[in-house]
Amino acid sequence: MSTTQQGTHSLAFRVMRLCKPSFHVEPPFRLDPADLFVGEDIFDDALAASNLPPLLSSYVSKSTDSSDLTYGNRFLLHHPSDAMGFSGLLVLPQAFGAIYLGETFCSYISINNSSNFEVRDVIIKAEIQTERQRILLLDTSKSPVESIRAGGRYDFIVEHDVKELGAHTLVCTALYNDGDGERKYLPQFFKFIVANPLSVRTKVRVVKETTYLEACIENHTKSNLYMDQVEFEPAPHWSATALKADELHLADNPPTGEIFKQPILIRSGGGVYNYLYQLKSSSDGSAQVKVEGTNILGKFQITWRTNLGEPGRLQTQQILGNPITCKEIELQILEIPSLINLDRPFSVHLNLTNHTDRELGPFEVWLSQNSAHKEKIVMINGLQTMALPQVEASGSTDFYLNLIATKVGVQKISGITVSDTREKKTYDSLPDVEIFVESD
Repeated sequence: MSTTQQGTHSLAFRVMRLCKPSFHVEPPFRLDPADLFVGEDIFDDALAASNLPPLLSSYVSKSTDSSDLTYGNRFLLHHPSDAMGFSGLLVLPQAFGAIYLGETFCSYISINNSSNFEVRDVIIKAEIQTERQRILLLDTSKSPVESIRAGGRYDFIVEHDVKELGAHTLVCTALYNDGDGERKYLPQFFKFIVANPLSVRTKVRVVKETTYLEACIENHTKSNLYMDQVEFEPAPHWSATALKADELHLADNPPTGEIFKQPILIRSGGGVYNYLYQLKSSSDGSAQVKVEGTNILGKFQITWRTNLGEPGRLQTQQILGNPITCKEIELQILEIPSLINLDRPFSVHLNLTNHTDRELGPFEVWLSQNSAHKEKIVMINGLQTMALPQVEASGSTDFYLNLIATKVGVQKISGITVSDTREKKTYDSLPDVEIFVESD
């Protein structure tokens, strides 16, 4: 944290971050030069130890001094916990430490009177300033501090839930009367950077009309994160089910009741954990939420704790699915006869749906010519153009198209096309459909 101060004042702010300490762990291995020549168990054999050269014997005796408490000298363990390297000490972070998005910033602030006289009627303000906003944390305007004696101080604690990335400034100001009764104003600025503790990378896959959402969470901090909750909140018209590898083996290992849920650990410095969700639409495509041609699937709520239980929480932005192409008019085949004979008419049941919020039509339906085929195997039986009435907004109409096949075997119904006669607009042809034509 950096600080700036303007002018000469009787008062000065001192800021210390309040956070839980961490365990002091000694290095797990310290290279001892004696290990290159002798083993750790050299003194188990009195004869071998007595035959060491004088210089090496002198060095080994110094390196095995009982006052040396480093991990490298712990080949004899007095207690099983000694092997962990914990010294029993707790360590506070150097300087201000790392501050991450989603954490609670807690600071102990002291305003010190370094002068030889008392200051009176002290109004203190503390606020966080970011690129987008200013958040007031403390304001004593309505109840000023009556006095701070010479050499004395006034202490207070402020908290702020960090919700923005980037540069932050803790602005501390004091308005007071000095020893001569002059009203003075003291501003001080403490700057720090808020970093992102983790990243969430997602992939959306659609398999046979079922949507799967993959999420990879990566830890960018220098401490382990224990995930309390990683919950996907689906958007309206969607439902989400978390898929876990353990559930694939329930038949072999039936659940016995979950009393304690083991937290998910994502290790420091780039550790990752993957989640998989199955999403199902609770309505048809016309009712799904659309934003600028994309499909909103939902967002993640993520909570975690660090080694000593300090909480953190993040909410992702909306996760977007694959772009939705909304058709104004949709033409589809509902039913085709199971038996189709050569040179005999048959009827195909079709449906025309209007996906817009306005009335469309009237329409015409016909079989367009495909340049890839020189002759038309399946043709309309009768008038080559069929007229359909108007279709209301979000409505549909069923109709039958009479066709006839002129060649046996596997054939294709191709080129069924619809156009709006009023708007002079032709829509995409229906995809080809295979049929089997039998001889009489």
